[in-house]
Amino acid sequence: MTAATPISDAVRGTVQSLRAEVAALHGELTRYGLVIWTAGNVSARVPGADLMVIKPSGVSYDDLTADSMVVCDLHGELVEGDHSPSSDTAAAAYVYRHMPEVGGVVHTHSTYACAWAARHEAIPCVLTMTADEFGGEIPLGPFALIGDDSIGRGIVETLRGHRSRAVLMAGHGPFTIGRDARDAVKAAVMVEDVARSTHIARQLGEPVAIDPADVTSLFDRYQNVYGQNEGVPQ
Repeated sequence: MTAATPISDAVRGTVQSLRAEVAALHGELTRYGLVIWTAGNVSARVPGADLMVIKPSGVSYDDLTADSMVVCDLHGELVEGDHSPSSDTAAAAYVYRHMPEVGGVVHTHSTYACAWAARHEAIPCVLTMTADEFGGEIPLGPFALIGDDSIGRGIVETLRGHRSRAVLMAGHGPFTIGRDARDAVKAAVMVEDVARSTHIARQLGEPVAIDPADVTSLFDRYQNVYGQNEGVPQ
């Protein structure tokens, strides 16, 4: 931990809890087949501090533990940890700085979502699941090189003012955001599911877009009614 950016006692417990949560959530990426080898990462904003917890760079998923997670500030500088942070740290930090509502950022190399990104093509809203989860098409972001905040800039520019919690960065793959890390992981799982189904549909013919008014209705119900909301009929 650097002397310039110590973790305060007030958030120490939160940081430790997030280290464990973020480590465990990486298991969801492998469970759903969204990553291979050491690719991909999950990060989480630390509430009440300008900090984030993220996966270390190049460490096997089998070796990820709470202790191996690293803590960085929101400019991507290492604050605490025994490993170098993910190569996507600067991108995630940029998102956290410019989208204060975001509590989690996830990047995967899931096959079908990457295939759409390789075509430089947004995923159209032709399924109710796409409408439910993303509120419309899953947009395409610009091509950007890895290592600085260029990817983060592309994510923010593409998703700001958009209902989607996912973006396909051209020639790269999907990045998802959420109110917390788990929410962003769920979005990553859903992106791959609709990317696969929509791709298969295109092999059979031209998919039919859902009417925008119906998309809004579906999105509103899923976001505000669906699930175990007390007192609301399902």
